[in-house]
Amino acid sequence: MRRREFMALLGGAVAWPSPARAQQSERMRRVGVLANNVETDPVLQSQIAVFRQALQQLGWIEGRNVQVDVRFTGNAYDRVPQVAEDLVARGPDVIFAHTTLAVKALQAKTRTIPIVFVFVSDPVGAGVVASLARPGGNTTGLLLYEESIVGKWLGMLKEISPHLTRAALVANPKGFTYDHFTRSSKAIAPALGIELVPAPVENDAADIEQRIAAFASAPDGGLFVPPDNTTVQHRDLIISLAARHRVPAVYSFRDFTARGGLMSYGTDTLEQARQAASYVDRILRGVDPANLPVQAPTRYETVLNLKTAKALGFAVPPTLLVRADEVIE
Repeated sequence: MRRREFMALLGGAVAWPSPARAQQSERMRRVGVLANNVETDPVLQSQIAVFRQALQQLGWIEGRNVQVDVRFTGNAYDRVPQVAEDLVARGPDVIFAHTTLAVKALQAKTRTIPIVFVFVSDPVGAGVVASLARPGGNTTGLLLYEESIVGKWLGMLKEISPHLTRAALVANPKGFTYDHFTRSSKAIAPALGIELVPAPVENDAADIEQRIAAFASAPDGGLFVPPDNTTVQHRDLIISLAARHRVPAVYSFRDFTARGGLMSYGTDTLEQARQAASYVDRILRGVDPANLPVQAPTRYETVLNLKTAKALGFAVPPTLLVRADEVIE
């Protein structure tokens, strides 16, 4: 085991108390979950299941000393404020929130109920926290991606397609990540000899198809898909469009690659859900969220789909292959 992995494991062990401690509390505690996606999404369901399992391992047993109330927005941007208001009205002791949009909606309804977030890439820029080290207020959580990750995504595109000169950023401009990653890309892309081509998409299959087809009509292009609820909901469509137009694409989540996408680089989202449970646990025990620093990602994973690469006619360079944490054949 590498020293870094050992220290991470040791740190995790310190943060996770024994189940007996939680059972000392007689009052039923309430944990709200605001999931900014459709309820039937299998990846989202896995994340919530891991979160619940982690709470149980920490001694919070549903029906005995904790009640978990999950609400889904259905990935409808205009519904998020109402769902947030309904959840806050139930008076939870702490809320576990997915995405910047969900956190902002919750903060508009409460500045006292603690909020623990995941899937937020620019919490300071979005005004979610005052700083990563000292969040302040009632909100803290786990950073999804650091800004420099854009260089990794664009670099992977360039590796697998050396003649690539154009990259389309595919995301919904209504989400907070769109502007954040567009700014980052504009700063990084020129050094790689890549022209950034923003490809804003609405939550509509026809719009996504039209955008990608228009971009793919010119040569030497590739897609990169940062974290975004719209692209997550339509991931199978985007994967099929990349294959149809024979353009390389890099994704921010492993499940895109597992479902037939070419490659991905990103955080372990299940691990983030697990770590979020430890923050919820500490807040339920009386820790002020203002004093819990926002955690940066500790593990990234590179996933390659060799079957897709072969079908698209791309030779995966050894330098990329050797860095892969998982290869799908």
